[in-house]
Amino acid sequence: MDVAALSQQLAKKSPSPVYLVLGTQQVLQRQARQVFEKLIPQEERVMNIGAYDMEDTPVSVAVDDAMSAPFFGERRLVIINKPYFLTGQRGKTKVEHDVDGLKKYLANPQPTTVLVFLAPYEKLDGRKAVVKALKKVAVTVDAAPLNERAARQAVQKLFAAEGVTIAPAALDELVRRTNSDYGLMSARVKQLTLLAYPHKEVTAKQVAGLVPQSLDDNVFHLVNAVLQKNHRLALDLYHQLIESQTAPLSINAALVNQFRLLIQLKVLSSRGLSQAGLAKKLRVHPYRVKLGIQTARHFSLKSLTNAFLGLVNVDKQLKTTSQSPELLFQLFMLQLSK
Repeated sequence: MDVAALSQQLAKKSPSPVYLVLGTQQVLQRQARQVFEKLIPQEERVMNIGAYDMEDTPVSVAVDDAMSAPFFGERRLVIINKPYFLTGQRGKTKVEHDVDGLKKYLANPQPTTVLVFLAPYEKLDGRKAVVKALKKVAVTVDAAPLNERAARQAVQKLFAAEGVTIAPAALDELVRRTNSDYGLMSARVKQLTLLAYPHKEVTAKQVAGLVPQSLDDNVFHLVNAVLQKNHRLALDLYHQLIESQTAPLSINAALVNQFRLLIQLKVLSSRGLSQAGLAKKLRVHPYRVKLGIQTARHFSLKSLTNAFLGLVNVDKQLKTTSQSPELLFQLFMLQLSK
């Protein structure tokens, strides 16, 4: 179940006693928490909501709270945040957790308490007995990062809730400038809604004016210019990055990383790996994989390798000589053309 389905379900029927919100998309974790908090009337929240961070607080404290009766209300909400002991990770601090006590509670949860585990992790350690006990009783809510298609749909719903539409070209621009990261996209909805007033439609021009391009986004255009051996455009883009106060070493490092990714995608995609498989194996955002594959298919492995090695040499010279970064980049382009 996703967060939207959770919201719809809780609006129609009583909540289950235990929930697990699992996934690394922070905005979805936050939205899920807000949905659960709405279960408690505003005037009761101080007394009937308890939130505990497992990196600071023993789980026994949260369990004791969960076993308590609601204070002049229908139910209590107890939130267990960052339950790292459900994974293979170690805590940042030495907190003793009574896992056996938690297992006993899960075997017989308090009917007037909604116990929510906010687990900002990719997965839990299924070998642990406490995880098995949790999964038997908990309703799982998916908070994994959204793919591009799902992120587009979710953002369109956010705009619709504000009484605003977003033009297709504007949505494309927003996806491009945020690498289709739903967290970054959703963070701009309120601002773009204000910009759209009174016309009630967000335009591509408004997105371009509000949402800055990341270094990776600028480098993506620079990479294409390099591979197409378009000297004038490549030098102009490089000069723009320098003028924006981006350090030459940072620009070159981003270029090296991008060409390394293109080489990896070229090799691995030839072995039949899907976009999703490549994103997981390389630990790269699916949108970057999608754009990378589109670029890599137009160039040979030799061309990509030559550019990569040339940029590695530029990196060495940037660190060991006092030559102008723009001159070194120009020499790199000339050498690549040969």
